[in-house]
Amino acid sequence: MAIRDALRGITAPTVTPFDDGAIDEAALTDLLTHLEDGGIDAVFPCGTTGEFPSLTADEQRRVVEATVDRVDVPVVAGAAATSVANTVAAIDRAAEAGADAAAIVAPYFTTANAPAGNRRFFEAVLDNAALPVLLYNIPQCTGRRIEPETVAAVADRDGVLGIKDSSGDLAYFLSVLRAAPDEFLCLQGYDALLVPALRMGADGGINALSNVVPEVLGEAFDRADEARGRELQSDAISPLFEACTSHGFAPATKTALTERGVVPSDEVRPPLVAVDDAGTEAIGDALEAALEVGGQ
Repeated sequence: MAIRDALRGITAPTVTPFDDGAIDEAALTDLLTHLEDGGIDAVFPCGTTGEFPSLTADEQRRVVEATVDRVDVPVVAGAAATSVANTVAAIDRAAEAGADAAAIVAPYFTTANAPAGNRRFFEAVLDNAALPVLLYNIPQCTGRRIEPETVAAVADRDGVLGIKDSSGDLAYFLSVLRAAPDEFLCLQGYDALLVPALRMGADGGINALSNVVPEVLGEAFDRADEARGRELQSDAISPLFEACTSHGFAPATKTALTERGVVPSDEVRPPLVAVDDAGTEAIGDALEAALEVGGQ
C-alpha cells in the first residue's frame, strides 16, 4: 500500500519496548504482530510515544530497521531534530533503514521559532529530504504551534505529505483543513478528538491508543459518521485517553500494553517514569471497558 493511501486510515505511533535498559526486539515483534492483526494501516516508530529523545541515532536506525523488517504496512519514521542538518541526517538514516516517509517537528528549545523561521526551517529540510515528509504539530513539546499560514506556505512543495496535529486544539485543526490544499493530508493525533476530526474532514489518525486497541480505533475510523463512531469515541477511546493523559503517553501506553498482555514490560527510560499502582489500576479498568465497548 502506498504511504499516502495508508495514512488515510489509522497509523500507530509505536512504543519502543525495553528490557533492562536495552531495546527489546522480541517485544517489538510481538507489538507489531498485534498491530497488523488488529488491522492497523501504517506504523510510526521513533515518535513521541516511541521515546525518540531517549534513543541514540544508532538506536533509532535499529528500531526503524527492525520495524521495516517485521511489517507489511508502510512505515513513517520519526526524524525530529532542532537543526536543518540534523533533521536531514535523521531522514537519511530513516531512508537507509527502509522507511517510506519521515515525520519532522518545528525546531524546539529555541525561543526564536517565529512563523517565518519555521517556514525557513521546513523549506530547507524539504529541499534536502530523502523521503516524503509529514509535518508534526505538537506545540506542548516544541513551544510553538506550526501556524496555519506556515502549513499553507509549504503544503504545495514537492515531498510534503501532510500534517499530524497533536495539539488537542480542534479549532486549530479546522483552520489547517481550510488553509491546506485538498491533496494535503490532515491527520488527527489527539485521541480524544479522533471521531470529531474525522467528521469534520480529517483524512486519518495517528493515535497512541492504536498501539493498545487498534481494532477499536480502526472501527471508529470506519464508522466515524455513524452513531457507532460516536459511541466508540465517547465510551471507549476518550475514557481510556483520559486515564492515560496525566502519565505521559509512552509510560501510559506501555502500561496499557502490559495490561493487555501484548508486551512484557512497561519499562521507560529517564526522564520518564513508569505509571504508579493507582494509575495502572485506572488504565486497566479503562482498557477493560474500552475492549467491552469495542466488542473484543
